[in-house]
Amino acid sequence: MIFKSRYILIGILLMLCFFMFACGKVDKKSGENTSVPENTGVLNSEENLAEQIEKGYDLPVDVHQKKEAEEDCKKMMELIRDIYVRADKGDASNVILSNKTVSEMREKLKETNNPVIMTEVYSNMENFESVDNFLKKCRERVSGSAVVYEVHSEGGIRRMKFFFDGTDMYVFSISMVWDEHNVPAVSYVSYTRIKEWKYTDKGWFCYELCVPEPPEVTEIVDGSCMLRIKPMTNKNRKMSEKCVFGVAYQGNNLLCSNWDTENMKGIDYNGLYEYLYAMKYQNKFDPENYPDGIPREKFERLIMEYLPITEEKIQEYAVFDEKKQSYVWEELGCSNYTPSYFGTSVPEVTHIKKNVDGTVTLTVDAVCQMILCDDAVITHELTVKFSEDGSFKYLGNKILNAGVNDIPKYQNRINRK
Repeated sequence: MIFKSRYILIGILLMLCFFMFACGKVDKKSGENTSVPENTGVLNSEENLAEQIEKGYDLPVDVHQKKEAEEDCKKMMELIRDIYVRADKGDASNVILSNKTVSEMREKLKETNNPVIMTEVYSNMENFESVDNFLKKCRERVSGSAVVYEVHSEGGIRRMKFFFDGTDMYVFSISMVWDEHNVPAVSYVSYTRIKEWKYTDKGWFCYELCVPEPPEVTEIVDGSCMLRIKPMTNKNRKMSEKCVFGVAYQGNNLLCSNWDTENMKGIDYNGLYEYLYAMKYQNKFDPENYPDGIPREKFERLIMEYLPITEEKIQEYAVFDEKKQSYVWEELGCSNYTPSYFGTSVPEVTHIKKNVDGTVTLTVDAVCQMILCDDAVITHELTVKFSEDGSFKYLGNKILNAGVNDIPKYQNRINRK
């Protein structure tokens, strides 16, 4: 179910009444104060205040809510100070910590029993139960609140407090980072109404923030957000990381087209190569090493490692320069790729089925956090076969429920002349 914001201001009088009511509102069931932050700033007029509240973003921040958030966030930052101080920060001006270090921070904060999540792909929310319970109650229009802490790759923390008043949902966010003296400092504060939201069966909290819209702005501002609440299983995460994350849905069509071992002509091999290269060597493909194209032996050997296809078929299906005995390669760009929100989707394995013939069928959802805000833009079944050494081959992909009609038509990286 999707709840759409119906907050309508009818004159200044009703607006003032709302604040008088909201400031003292208490959930009768829990006894928890669920009031939304009240105005503490000085605005030019009551009309300006009413207009800002109706827009739903850059809402006035209550000084008490802000103080509470700062104190809570600072306490969490202090808990991970030692981890941050001793971490390897490299020589770059922008600090990016290793996943191992950020995971260590998350584990430390987990001890507080607060919900904590990382921004890393496939990361689970620790202590998720309170947020899960909050959202389930919101479905029943029961007012309440929930706090989530998010650990960022630079070592900072964002504290998000979600409020639901029985009709509308809001989020009050504050972010802290480390200054040059390793002291926590506030970097961002916002209070925003959530335009619409849903809590999916898979456990994704999808919501769209109120943001500036035309004619106030000339470009689209994406207010879409997604938080994984219910955890992935370890098996699904490992399979996602091993088999689908490196390929995904941009620049190649291995996971967003229908094919099998008897029908492999439609695969964009020239586009796929760089992603298989990165999967195998854990390093980005550098085209400068191959100014005349990718040598035939290198290209075919890698493709055949991951796909059940012969050298002859690769030469037939891919763009191959017979004279140079190399395969043409072009970087993904404006001339050969039309950007789409679907292309930013992350593949997520939701089910693993072992078949009697020794193959494995993975059910995969394309999770798109941008604009679409959908935990399954398409669902497809990817069949793979593993060897004893852990390597594997892709054997086929099938998009379910005619989902191929719901995504942009794939554009080959290189067209045949």
